[in-house]
Amino acid sequence: MDLQLSPRLVIPAAELRWRFSRSSGPGGQNVNTTDSRVELLFDLAVTPSLPVQLRARALRRLEPRLVDGCVVIAASEHRSQWQNRVAAQRRLVEILQEAIKPPPPPRRPTKPTRGSVQRRLAAKKQRSAVKQQRRGRIQPSED
Repeated sequence: MDLQLSPRLVIPAAELRWRFSRSSGPGGQNVNTTDSRVELLFDLAVTPSLPVQLRARALRRLEPRLVDGCVVIAASEHRSQWQNRVAAQRRLVEILQEAIKPPPPPRRPTKPTRGSVQRRLAAKKQRSAVKQQRRGRIQPSED
């Protein structure tokens, strides 16, 4: 099944590699006999499905979690292999969509308004006055 990243970006199923193994966790004796754990591998470094610019952006953003240029997704939360396959595909789509998103626009530096500066300074003066009043001038007794 092909993965739809956006209306114009599709990753063909032929570019996905699957590995299956026995899963731990719930499932009783069924766990010991079925390969329900799923690993989905997608070779991001060499895929022709993504344009060069998007591939470079995704490689840069996903660099810490790449293994030899591949994105590896492991899914073992369900008892059936099919549900784990669907979960792994869904996770891969989410990760790739997040990785190829355009960067946010740069922040425009702003200055605080005159009113906010005045309010801040007035609050500081008031706090200072409160603390000044607390400082009682206790004269040491001369015994």
